[in-house]
Amino acid sequence: MTEGLRVETDAGVTTITLARPEKKNAITDAMYGGIADALGAAAADDAVRAVVIAGDGADFCAGNDISMFADGRDAVSSSNVGPFLNALTGFPKPIVAAVTGRAIGVGVTMLLHCDLVYVAHDATLVTPFIDLGLVPEAGSGRLLPERIGHVRAFALFALGERLSGDEAATLGIANRALAADAVLPAAMAAARALAEKPASAIAATKRLMRDADTLRAALSADREAFLRQLETPEAAAAFAAFAARKGPR
Repeated sequence: MTEGLRVETDAGVTTITLARPEKKNAITDAMYGGIADALGAAAADDAVRAVVIAGDGADFCAGNDISMFADGRDAVSSSNVGPFLNALTGFPKPIVAAVTGRAIGVGVTMLLHCDLVYVAHDATLVTPFIDLGLVPEAGSGRLLPERIGHVRAFALFALGERLSGDEAATLGIANRALAADAVLPAAMAAARALAEKPASAIAATKRLMRDADTLRAALSADREAFLRQLETPEAAAAFAAFAARKGPR
């Protein structure tokens, strides 16, 4: 088992739990690799029909562990982020997300690759890439405007506006907003219902709804822009401020 990650399979559903609650489930490089491995195993196992991604404790995911960004372009290039994104975007079976508390950075952008999303009313979704001198990742520069429109997506990215769980559901980022203690049960119930459906029809429907070439192009464009931004003075200043526990100016 990867530290900070729990993977369990029952009744055709694999549950991947980000289990680093003391750090609000910020994702380390090892966790990225563990998620990629878990998705690969679930894709290859005919007995697994759906995957649920959830967070342990109060929060879903506080984004990337910032130390990886601070280590620079080479560290990110050689990290498990690429395998994680490839596994996520190419996963052939349904992925259901259960979001409570804070979802920050990749904690938001990964939701755009999920097939069903259940979120707490009082959840907070934030994409602070620009405040860190970076750009949106995981194909979100293409996917989020397609989902909610250019002006709202730009406000989330550039102004750092926050969305509540209710707003995320209204905009179509999530299926439903629920009480926090009902989110994971709703996600599990949906995953179990999907597990009872004809698997080949589900997989074919997902392929029809998601253009793999478009997704790969979006990932590639985001990756190159992200790596370039890591080398800018703005990013260096933002990481230094973060390390000093001050917000970036």
